Amino acid sequence: MAKKRHTSEQIIRKLREAEIGLAKGQSMAVVCKKLGITEQTYYRWRKEYGGLRVDQARRLKELEKENSRLKRIVADKELDNTILREAAEGNF
Repeated sequence: MAKKRHTSEQIIRKLREAEIGLAKGQSMAVVCKKLGITEQTYYRWRKEYGGLRVDQARRLKELEKENSRLKRIVADKELDNTILREAAEGNF
């Protein structure tokens, strides 16, 4: 079965729907089935997006993307520095 990808907005909407269903007294299994997710997915999403609003979740994803881009840049620079250090030593 193919993996579904949900946007952060969809995740927050589904979490809100789950909160409403649970407040009405429905069981976790029924709520998750209605949303089309597993209980494990619900708890993982709640841990990551629990108290966020849509704009905050969007900003979180942007920051995560920027962070990964910066980590790649630092790794490339470190590799360049290592190569230059080895070339300067003359051990080739």
